[in-house]
Amino acid sequence: MSKMKYYLTTPVYYTNANIHVGHAYTTVIADAIARYKRLQGFDVCFLTGTDEHGQKVERKAVAAGLSPKVYVDGLVEDIKKIWGLLDVSYDVFIRTTDEHHKEQVQRIFQRLYEQGDIYKSEYQGNYCVDCESFWTERQVVDCKCPDCGRAVQWVTEESYFFKLAKYQERLQQHLDNNPEFIQPLSRRNEMINNFLKPGLSDLCVSRTTHKWGIPVPFDEKHVIYVWLDALSNYITAIGYGSNLKDFERFWPADLHLMGKEIVRFHTIIWPILLLALDLPLPKMVYGHGWLLFGNDKMSKSKGNVVAPRDLVDKYGTDALRYYLLREIPFGSDGNFTEELLVNRLNADLANDLGNLLSRTVAMIEKYFGGEIPVDVIHQPIDAELRAQAQAALGVLEIEMDRLQFNGALTAVMDVVRRANKYIDETAPWVLAREEAQKARLGTVLYNLAETLRICSILLLPFMPHTPQRIWDQLGIGSVEYAELTAWAQAKTFGVLPPGLRVKKGEALFPRVEWEPAKLETESVLEMPLAPEIDISEFGKLDLRVVEVLEAEKVLKADKLLKLTVALGSERRTIVAGIAAHYKPEELVGKFIVVVANLKSAKIRGIESQGMVLAASSGELMSVISPVREGITSGSKVK
Repeated sequence: MSKMKYYLTTPVYYTNANIHVGHAYTTVIADAIARYKRLQGFDVCFLTGTDEHGQKVERKAVAAGLSPKVYVDGLVEDIKKIWGLLDVSYDVFIRTTDEHHKEQVQRIFQRLYEQGDIYKSEYQGNYCVDCESFWTERQVVDCKCPDCGRAVQWVTEESYFFKLAKYQERLQQHLDNNPEFIQPLSRRNEMINNFLKPGLSDLCVSRTTHKWGIPVPFDEKHVIYVWLDALSNYITAIGYGSNLKDFERFWPADLHLMGKEIVRFHTIIWPILLLALDLPLPKMVYGHGWLLFGNDKMSKSKGNVVAPRDLVDKYGTDALRYYLLREIPFGSDGNFTEELLVNRLNADLANDLGNLLSRTVAMIEKYFGGEIPVDVIHQPIDAELRAQAQAALGVLEIEMDRLQFNGALTAVMDVVRRANKYIDETAPWVLAREEAQKARLGTVLYNLAETLRICSILLLPFMPHTPQRIWDQLGIGSVEYAELTAWAQAKTFGVLPPGLRVKKGEALFPRVEWEPAKLETESVLEMPLAPEIDISEFGKLDLRVVEVLEAEKVLKADKLLKLTVALGSERRTIVAGIAAHYKPEELVGKFIVVVANLKSAKIRGIESQGMVLAASSGELMSVISPVREGITSGSKVK
């Protein structure tokens, strides 16, 4: 019986500068999914790669005194090294400069032209060189790109256009029939309301203002524009047009994974391109939230980036991967700080997991000469630990299928914490004082060692090095223990054979002392405190967590945004004066805090049913948002 296939992709990352931890976030998530699916027995193809053409790359290369190809070669080499540092287990690495890719892109362009889906005309409009994006008048804000904030250019240029509008109805029908196609729901609503409902315009798919690109096959003064070139990688990388067997083996993709800023291209342009080529559409496109740095999107163009290599050098690969997967509820934005990373490392990995392994191995060495004891005398207190350890695999699988990686890791760490509590409850050091309790002591220590074995297996998709380090200390490293076999055994308590010799090693995760960087900025003047109030007055406020479902600017009101929020099962409209600090798309999917029992008021003709809470300092403003996972819409702030 052949294996079920699973094909997932990251975006192809743009080679205009070195990648940052935001790119690592997407790629580590994809790697965890790929490893998990392999452990389940799937035939996995995990694709990542680089998008290497375009005007911005050409300009960067010229500024560096290099040819574009030499320039991108250096960046690609560095990207591959970083993915190696992060143990990214991709199966295919595609470069849009690969010859087979360029050949198939030209064939795609030729076919679309011959069937009447591409035509020549003239483009006039706003263009952002840094984002390589065209923008309509309604999208441009003060002559600046709505994505990066840089000035746009007005360009007039002969171009070829792809008939997006021709396929709009078919795409809408697909979305209606496949509600899971765009995830999460907030992205789906954004694509339908902001792009499909207003109507699609035909897409510019060639440029004449630069030469660094794939030439149009029948008109070489034109190069194929970046999105048709880059998006096609998902099929050219697995054999489209050249290796039918591999292509049919993996297409359609099960999951396209990316940051929310490029969902528009992957859920409108890409599926319409596939419809024009008579190809099946991907099963799911998931646009996750951003890693924020100081409440601002981490971006190469903004210069507020953190290098993955620096973090790996300081904290190690598995600690960084754990933090990225554990800290942020998938789909939402999340703030990245080194302090949060260190806190998570110390609390979960050093104190809980590392301490459990160290204590267990030390006690087996001290009381049983280093050999894992026999499990013979059971008491009711053992059953709870065993049951939770056995159930953890089922919980993890549910959470992974929901793409909630923080929930999956929480399930594992809950078992680890339960095992540490079990040590305090059973007090092995007390049992060791009496020879009559030796057998019972053996059962306690066996339960701890077996719990560690199960938890180490469940960490395999997330932390590639840590499980083997645990196995080495438990003595498993000296016997054959294939990962796929181990995964199948993770739901069974009692697999670990007594008699294995443990060996205490270095601390799994040494504690790290956090040393905040000294800020070289002037201190902000403190605002005077408001008059004191009685606690009964404060108690009148009903502060609640809500999820932002939709966000849009209020017409003719530069400072106002209209938010549609979920308060539990209730939907509300709130007008907030935060437009100068947040773009509407930054808020969609975000959990924020509001005053829920404020009397409704009409603002610019819109009934506002609450007030958004935000903190301000000088010209900065940040909405109040919960930083821990599990805080759901409707939760009361106390």
